[in-house]
Amino acid sequence: TNPELAKQVRQRARAILKLERPYNPALTIHQIPVDAVTTSGSGIDPDISRAYAQLQARRVAAVRRLPLATVLHVVQQHTDGRSLGFFGEPGVNVLELNLALDRQKAGT
Repeated sequence: TNPELAKQVRQRARAILKLERPYNPALTIHQIPVDAVTTSGSGIDPDISRAYAQLQARRVAAVRRLPLATVLHVVQQHTDGRSLGFFGEPGVNVLELNLALDRQKAGT
C-alpha cells in the first residue's frame, strides 16, 4: 500500500528482467520471486530463495561457462531446509553457493 515501496519494487523487477532476459527470453515479471525485489529487515541476509537462485541459474551458467544442469544441481545441494523443520522457507546461502560453483569450475 506504500506508493514509494511499490515504485521501488517495479524498478527492481524491471532491472531483473533486463539482466535475466538475455538468458531467459520467456521470463515474465510474474516469475520473479518476492525476495528478488524486496530487502530483508537488515538488508544483509546471506540467503536467497531457491526460486531466485533458480531464476539466475541460466545467467550464472553462461557467465561461468558451466552446464545449466551443474548449476541447478549445486543450487539444490546448497539449499537449506526450514529452521527447526517448519519456520521460514528453504534458502540458498549465496556465499556458499558461489564457493561451490568456483570449485566446480576449478574441477573441470
